[in-house]
Amino acid sequence: MLASRIGGTLYIGVTNDLVRRVYEHKSGTAESFTKDYDVDRLVYFECFEDIEAAIHREKRLKKWRRAWKIALIEKDDPNWIDLYPEVAGG
Repeated sequence: MLASRIGGTLYIGVTNDLVRRVYEHKSGTAESFTKDYDVDRLVYFECFEDIEAAIHREKRLKKWRRAWKIALIEKDDPNWIDLYPEVAGG
């Protein structure tokens, strides 16, 4: 889950390479909603072995109320700190 800022615009997506995909959003090479709304802060993610399970979870999260999504983020990342440096190893 990406965010523009604390309490800002949210984006939910699925990928087979989290580091690459977030980098694309950060660098602006991903022509999309995230570029238009400056959404590039990785604030929550889940890992799955099975792509079908990942897609199912993505679809369910997209249907959640915004308050539920915020609660999910803030459970582990109350300050909406960008997790990208941690997952990218730098």
